Amino acid sequence: MSLNLDEKKAVVAEVSAQVANAQTIVVAEYRGIEVGNLTVLRKKARESGVYLRVLKNTLVRRAVADTSFASLADQMTGPLIYSISADPVAAAKVLNDFAKTNDKLVLKAGSYAGKVLDKAGVQALASIPSRDELLAKLLGIMQAPVSGFAGALAALAKKREEEGAAA
Repeated sequence: MSLNLDEKKAVVAEVSAQVANAQTIVVAEYRGIEVGNLTVLRKKARESGVYLRVLKNTLVRRAVADTSFASLADQMTGPLIYSISADPVAAAKVLNDFAKTNDKLVLKAGSYAGKVLDKAGVQALASIPSRDELLAKLLGIMQAPVSGFAGALAALAKKREEEGAAA
């Protein structure tokens, strides 16, 4: 179903708003994927805070013109699904994880920090832990000395209680 001019302008404005806040855009060919599988992919994207949509390539080219993602326009051919995220890793991770279980989704390209990434680059970006994972690891590292010290104090207190009861 084709869009009229106003609908096209609305789509370009919506995508431009997403691109303005984005750090990463990843594109993949989705030819042959069943609707149920696309629904699962969209659900994972929503949970990760990723904007995921099948869009007309010409409209996306207009939305990314004059942005750091403009160099990605050369890769926008064929039936593509666009994954856009403010988190540098989330867009790549969602599509890469889904592509591992569904061979009909083929990673094509991506863009991060003004650089165009090929399929291997997108996979490498997806393998980086997300911000939340890194913060959780940092918190664990920061808590380890405190919990160790608290455990040592508890053991010392228990030992003194036992010595006091034995005396």
